[in-house]
Amino acid sequence: QVQLVESGGGLVQPGGSLRLSCAASGRIFSLNTVGWYRQPPGKQRELVATITSRGSTNYADSVRGRFTVSRDNAKNAVYLQMNRLEPEDTAVYYCYLTVLGLWGQGTEVTVSS
Repeated sequence: QVQLVESGGGLVQPGGSLRLSCAASGRIFSLNTVGWYRQPPGKQRELVATITSRGSTNYADSVRGRFTVSRDNAKNAVYLQMNRLEPEDTAVYYCYLTVLGLWGQGTEVTVSS
């Protein structure tokens, strides 16, 4: 069974950077498109970025140019590099395997002075 483990969240000042990781067990991970979502406090979950099994990416307008999603299929891992963070980026971030319909547990990101 595929299981997702997310890490990398924490408290960071505005303008800072964080790198989130989404690691999965099993070879099936490499065949999936992976999405990064976030849910700010009191708001609905929203799509942040996606990456296909071959590495094609797309981003929400709010993060384009600041965030970069990448993957290492050999390590069964997907990453979200977040630069120039803003208070509006504060949220719980989740990874999602589209074909399996599987969510991670989420990792909390807080951007504050």
